[in-house]
Amino acid sequence: MVNLIWAAMAIIGILYAMFNGTMDDVNKAIFTSAEDAVSLSITLISTLVFWLGMMRIAEKAGILNGLAKLFRPIVLKIFPDIPSDHPAIGYILSNFTANMFGLGNAATPMGIKAMEQMKELSGGSDRASRSMITFLAMNTSSLTIIPTTVIAIRMQYDSMAPTEIVGTTIIATVISTISALIIDRIFYYRSIRRN
Repeated sequence: MVNLIWAAMAIIGILYAMFNGTMDDVNKAIFTSAEDAVSLSITLISTLVFWLGMMRIAEKAGILNGLAKLFRPIVLKIFPDIPSDHPAIGYILSNFTANMFGLGNAATPMGIKAMEQMKELSGGSDRASRSMITFLAMNTSSLTIIPTTVIAIRMQYDSMAPTEIVGTTIIATVISTISALIIDRIFYYRSIRRN
């Protein structure tokens, strides 16, 4: 559906430019933005590689295991339907850790594996389980300590202080994560009362 929306917006924009006589501007914008996209991608890839390397060092040094042990009791409370020794817990912890370091692209495969494991727990049903809904809400709000992707974008566009957003990012994501958890619980308990 999203692909159709983007395609429709592009077609409407091109048709409008044709009838409005601004096709030259559209062509110029297409090639300029393509160049910017390639340059931004290279910057993001280098930043992502750097932080993935840091994550690998943290993993080898035992820091990730320490974080996983620290957050494990919290994750077990948030996801009471998942057994404590189930592989889904490990994937959830890995996903949350990657998101904390602003590595959304690196967190995605772990999030997909967590969802697959939770689907197996629910008997392979096509209907989202309580844990899957909670995970989606938490993953979308994603508590972030170091917003590496945003810092990379700010560096790409010559920001004077690309890391000055760290404090506000922490505050905003703490609020969004707590809000997501509260809203998830409100809707879950409302659905229980209705049944």
